[in-house]
Amino acid sequence: MWLSVMAVFLVYATIFILFEDYDRKFIMPFDEVSDWHLLLFSLVVMTGLGYLLFRYAKKMDERISREQAEKENRMRRELTQNIAHELKTPVASILGYTDTILESPDISDDVKQQFIVRTNLQAHRLTTLLQDISTLNRMDYARDMITTERVDVSLLVADIAQETAFAMQKRQMQLHNYLPSNIIVHGNYSLLYSIFRNLMDNAINYAGQGTTVELSAEQEHDCWQFTFKDNGAGIPAKHLSRIFERFYRIDKGRSREMGGTGLGLSIVKNAVVLHGGNITVSTPVSGGLAFEFTIKK
Repeated sequence: MWLSVMAVFLVYATIFILFEDYDRKFIMPFDEVSDWHLLLFSLVVMTGLGYLLFRYAKKMDERISREQAEKENRMRRELTQNIAHELKTPVASILGYTDTILESPDISDDVKQQFIVRTNLQAHRLTTLLQDISTLNRMDYARDMITTERVDVSLLVADIAQETAFAMQKRQMQLHNYLPSNIIVHGNYSLLYSIFRNLMDNAINYAGQGTTVELSAEQEHDCWQFTFKDNGAGIPAKHLSRIFERFYRIDKGRSREMGGTGLGLSIVKNAVVLHGGNITVSTPVSGGLAFEFTIKK
């Protein structure tokens, strides 16, 4: 900034030297000693001003860097605390069930089987949580290692529809897939899968019994505009601005009971942004939730 200020002043000083005032049509040197004194004074003042601006800009840069570092450290601490809290629940359950089995040799086979099943469920939940954490870390710190390829999103969503068909049937839900065929984008298959799978799982877990899920897309000049919505219970408007935060839960007890990790929608947002898009969520008048997001071709 100091160099910029001085460059502007040098231009001004040159004009000041060459032309005594604005209405002169030809070059004339200074006739009065006072003119040179004024120029010297202006140089001193502008140099001091430039130095002060340079110090101010430097301090502002240091302050912004310090605040950014403090913010990142605070977010890391909060994330570490949240991860520890989320890991503690399934680990405590696994230890409780296995300790009971080991310390109670006379326990009935039926009860032992129930504990083994519950332990297995908690182990699966722990595995899912670790996978989600790994996915977010990969997007945060290893973006240059994420490979891209030609991905058929229409086929990807069709596969997800088959994988989730039993869960939707169990809840008497319907999927209306209005995606056109051959939606081709250049991206990471695993992360694109995570976008649509997490949105689908979120609807299955929280939309409610007998609800309908709709998925559509429109082609724009450099991207695809997707709409994923349901007509379920929805969420209060006050939570909309925070549902993409990591480990944010509207109903903590209900979320854990449903098997959610609290990271699904955060993965969705990060994956969308990584693919050059953006995502918003709203509550339609008809009810439920509507996610609108873009993915670059």
